[in-house]
Amino acid sequence: MAKKGIDEGLKVVASNRKARHDYFIESTMEAGLVLTGSEIKSIRGGKVSLQQAYVQISGREAWLVGAHIAGYSHAGYADHDPTQRRKLLLHRKQIEKLFMAVQQKGLTIVPLRLYLKNGWAKVEIGVARGKQQHDKRQTLREQESRRDMDRAIARARRGER
Repeated sequence: MAKKGIDEGLKVVASNRKARHDYFIESTMEAGLVLTGSEIKSIRGGKVSLQQAYVQISGREAWLVGAHIAGYSHAGYADHDPTQRRKLLLHRKQIEKLFMAVQQKGLTIVPLRLYLKNGWAKVEIGVARGKQQHDKRQTLREQESRRDMDRAIARARRGER
């Protein structure tokens, strides 16, 4: 049986684009989520926001706090609270590694994207260091210059000036 590609069977449901703007991402890892039936149905429908979310380590458990998973319209009485905290499924050593990273000054854990991998909901989390305002401006300048270079290369290939 042939191995599947990295992105095969992967459907990105939500991404936290602002996290890459506000933080330097030092390392990433994948975690599973403990969800109810109505939550996974809403995720499959794409009704998720990670904008205000972060990861909190309490005791020996990791929790996703502030993620908004909209209510499922056909859930009836068994619907869920959209902003409740959700347990992340990680190995003990991974949780200890994250806890040690958070103990350092200025580091936090943010969710980068939520996706379905072979039918299972996964969240990519990153250990991040906050950016100062001048760092954000520098990042925007780099993106703009990269875009300008790409446009110039495209024009050169087409033979334009």
